[in-house]
Amino acid sequence: MARAKLPEGLRPETLAVRAALAPSQHGENSEALFLTSGYLQPDSETSARRFAASEDFTYSRTSNPTVRSFEARLAAMEGTEAAVATSTGMSAILLLIMGLLKAGDHVVCSRSVFGSTINLFAKEFGKFGVETSFVSQTDLAEWRAAVKPTTKLFFAETPTNPLTEVCDIAALAELAHGAGALLAVDNSFCSPAIQQPAKLGADVVMHSGTKYLDGQGRVMAGSLCGSEKLIKDVFGPVIRTAGMTLSPFNAWVVLKGLETLGIRMKAHSENALKVAQWLESRPEVARVFYPGLASHPQHELAMRQHKDRQGGAVVSFELRADTPEAAKAAVFHVIDSTRVLSIATNLGDTKSIITHPATTSHGRLSEAQRQAAGIGQGLIRLAVGLEHPDDITDDLLRGLSTLNH
Repeated sequence: MARAKLPEGLRPETLAVRAALAPSQHGENSEALFLTSGYLQPDSETSARRFAASEDFTYSRTSNPTVRSFEARLAAMEGTEAAVATSTGMSAILLLIMGLLKAGDHVVCSRSVFGSTINLFAKEFGKFGVETSFVSQTDLAEWRAAVKPTTKLFFAETPTNPLTEVCDIAALAELAHGAGALLAVDNSFCSPAIQQPAKLGADVVMHSGTKYLDGQGRVMAGSLCGSEKLIKDVFGPVIRTAGMTLSPFNAWVVLKGLETLGIRMKAHSENALKVAQWLESRPEVARVFYPGLASHPQHELAMRQHKDRQGGAVVSFELRADTPEAAKAAVFHVIDSTRVLSIATNLGDTKSIITHPATTSHGRLSEAQRQAAGIGQGLIRLAVGLEHPDDITDDLLRGLSTLNH
């Protein structure tokens, strides 16, 4: 069914609800879920042309109307020309590297990124001759010193998982471009509702859609957002061949999640700030990591980069302890004392999730890698959900108030 083209200049909140493919001939108001692996072709000539162009719908590994609606909506929200959807956030990084790099190329990456991201760069890509240097998330001098003639990519996530370190996206973009490299930014923690890295100079914006884009812990998804040339000419051929494709059902779920992203992120951020402020007042807590707190080392930078000075949903905190063994025991006591929070390793859910990064998200790293990333045994990561913040703090108090008892 024909539909008038959306006008230019719509706000992100409107794009989150309206940007998508046109309705089918049935005129559905809610985007349709196309559960099909293949598509009928009217004749052999048309079939040959469509398969050669890889633009029309021929096979759902290469294109699907529901997936394409998700891609169009996310690109509109990120302010990029295009997007490509993948099965998970990690497969999005795999696609990024397979599309951009070859043996002998070099990557400069923050050492504070997600544990699986570190392993993917350091171990898996290393097998195929891609070299990675890990540097401080916040020290531009380290990024600059790590550049080599073979450097093709800078990779950062901001804020980082789990210490919420914030990098200066515009400064990193300038440095990368001066070295003839591209900058890719993992925007999973903030989402486009809070931060748009492309508007600050990033060339590629990566997402684990499993997190806040979905927002209810239902499905796995990932994506890369960028220029039309990068998405179609560089990443398109790789995903068509390698098949790290997002399923239509998962695309539909995340497409619906995007409609409430803005209001959810505001509520997450408001709750997280209250919880973070409460944690700072607790004597059992040595330090709280949250960009919305004035005590955060990159607080002012985060507030400049984040829409409406939102801090996001993830709060991490360290417990006071004399030894790593005592710290781990204290963390396990606090986590195991909860009755409301979910003990899980995901984040981005409406439900608050609590985890011990040293034994979960960063558990496969060596002790040296964990120490370099600042992941101690006393660290707890809390992805603050949409419960009442007082119920969240009351649940944490069950364990904090009974430490050493």
